[in-house]
Amino acid sequence: MTDLTFVDALLGPLEDGRAGDELPDDEALDAYSRTVSAVARRLSPSVASLRVRRRSRSGPIDGGGSAVVITPDGFLLTSAHVVGRARRGVEATFVDGRALAAEIVGADPLSDLAVLRVDGSGLAAAELGDAERLRVGQLVVALGNPHGFGGSVTAGVVSALGRSLPTRAGSIVRVVDNVIQTDAALNPGNSGGALADGLGRVVGVNTAVAGVGLGLAVPINGTTRSIVGALMRDGRFRRAFIGIAGGPRPLPPRVADRLGRRSGVEVVEVVPGSPADRAGLRPEDLIVGLDGRTIETVDDLHRLVTADLIGIDVALGVVREGRELDLRLVPDELEL
Repeated sequence: MTDLTFVDALLGPLEDGRAGDELPDDEALDAYSRTVSAVARRLSPSVASLRVRRRSRSGPIDGGGSAVVITPDGFLLTSAHVVGRARRGVEATFVDGRALAAEIVGADPLSDLAVLRVDGSGLAAAELGDAERLRVGQLVVALGNPHGFGGSVTAGVVSALGRSLPTRAGSIVRVVDNVIQTDAALNPGNSGGALADGLGRVVGVNTAVAGVGLGLAVPINGTTRSIVGALMRDGRFRRAFIGIAGGPRPLPPRVADRLGRRSGVEVVEVVPGSPADRAGLRPEDLIVGLDGRTIETVDDLHRLVTADLIGIDVALGVVREGRELDLRLVPDELEL
């Protein structure tokens, strides 16, 4: 049984802040090249090429993608859309030539994350980083399997942070927040692969090619770590549902001074008949607290609206037209 504090057990920081030993001829390489080469050397053994066989009306079809080893005993992280509804017929190939059958442990289409498991030994687990520490302009390296070319490496910078990525599960549409935008070249097959910082820590899972020179990655942060842990443990991730679409917004200066914080989550839309609707939330309300805890960002709201709150009456702190209100909210369970 894998310890679900696996993140703490992954590779520790490297000495001198470098991603591996310098190349023998490093005098012929600039700092950028040395960093990219070292990250590629460190992470390549942890990134697998996926071959996924799906059924269609016209017969079986093969798809491809990438995955990242996150524990030495065989758990891999990939994109949910890479594996789709497949339950078997997934094969992971590593740079050492091994091709291993992979079982789908769990998938969460609304975060576009999935966990696989292979039966193998001596697997190199990647170190997971924290996307919250990224900065625009920072060097990032993408590893994956574009167009079936396994072990491919591209590099670029963080072009923007805080982007949104629409996802869908049946009729339910959700937005993955705080997505990383990069200009590292991504192509079909890169999905599920690693986006790493200059120290070789995985800070994102490449998920979408949005245009020439524009790629997106689901961040590795507190929210996604909890999703991955639940998929490993239970094969699914339960969500509480409150029924709003929202985004970050600065608080009015007087309210900010009273509350001692600068931002909240603005309600953009309220789903009719949802818990938010029943609680009396309105568009343009600012959510600043839930169950006695502070809400400043969308990530705060996602982190606090957990399965533990399903069916529980909780206090919702709201700012409406400069006035502070306390509403009562009872989250439902989100049914996929």
